[in-house]
Amino acid sequence: MTDTPRPRILCISFSDIRSDARVLRQLEVLTGHGDVTTLSYGERPDAAVDHIEIDRALPSLPQTIPGVLKLALRRFRSVALDAPAVKAARAALGTREFDIVVANEARALPLAVLVHGSPRIWCDLHEWAPAERSHVLSWRLLVAPFMNWVCRTYLPEVDAATTVNASIAALYEEQYGVPTEIVRNAIAYLPDLSPSLVAPECIRLVHSGGAVPGRNIEAIIDAVDLLGDGYTLDLYLIPSRQAEQYWRKLNERIEASPRTALHPAVSPTELPKTLNSYDLGVYLLPPHTPNHRLMLPNKFFDFVQGRLGFVFGPSVETDRLIREHDLGVIADGYTAEDLADAIRRLSTDDVRRFKQKTDDVAELLSSESDVAVEHGVIARLIAQGAS
Repeated sequence: MTDTPRPRILCISFSDIRSDARVLRQLEVLTGHGDVTTLSYGERPDAAVDHIEIDRALPSLPQTIPGVLKLALRRFRSVALDAPAVKAARAALGTREFDIVVANEARALPLAVLVHGSPRIWCDLHEWAPAERSHVLSWRLLVAPFMNWVCRTYLPEVDAATTVNASIAALYEEQYGVPTEIVRNAIAYLPDLSPSLVAPECIRLVHSGGAVPGRNIEAIIDAVDLLGDGYTLDLYLIPSRQAEQYWRKLNERIEASPRTALHPAVSPTELPKTLNSYDLGVYLLPPHTPNHRLMLPNKFFDFVQGRLGFVFGPSVETDRLIREHDLGVIADGYTAEDLADAIRRLSTDDVRRFKQKTDDVAELLSSESDVAVEHGVIARLIAQGAS
């Protein structure tokens, strides 16, 4: 009697998975159910049994003159596979067969449906795809209609869909009629961490994440300078592959701040332990897009497990959680002055209370329920293939 072969799973992500916390957590689930091949930028993640690497220089959306012209003329079907990264990935895949394909983000769907072996498809929609970068005029005019077409064309055909929160899940169901389960960006519960002591003479602020234009990091730096003595800011930033000039300017701004320090990025698994020595996690993202307005980002859950208090700009999903659990304060707006005013009003006792409240809900706001959803999705897809 031979053992049943493990399902062959292809995980597509147009990111460097090794630094993509959401996809890394997804891989942990996938490898418990089958043999996983990853297709992404960067080198093979440790959990994958095989890997197809895409050249980092290749964009995942059409950027050639013919590709842009097709976008402008709304020839979406002919442009769906025109992006340089997608072309390279399709060629590298060849006729390899898989039982299940996990398409991370809608842009991976046109490729996913062409994978050989008649696989079941799970699309993990990290955010609201039609408005991913709608604050950029060229994206809004050319790419947003294409992403809407991708969702309208391919999402009704997938076997499972997930996204980050209830607000965005409702959008996918309303716009495309696709039942969408929720897998937040939560991380595993870290029971060994507890709130660090708060020093009355200095409140330590911290921010982590991508150094991307529009993230308003400059306002956080300006805010700590406005606050003056008794406050410091530490930044753990990941430079963007496509924003080298912005990274240089941001470094100049950091160097000009006497209270701000820049540190190398920390791996997703180590980040909460690094954050634990700080007092307040800060984030001030203006609602340039629906995704910004409805965000529930990785850093929220990193701050929870790091046992930090919160000072965030207004946003639907984070506002609800911060208020429901008394985790911190919400600034009145998105300027440096708004952030400085919110922090200035806090006493040392307030900061201690917020950190303790975060500790109280660290297990509740961990990834346990999200992992259960992912296990359920993949088990269901495997069962469909066996029936």
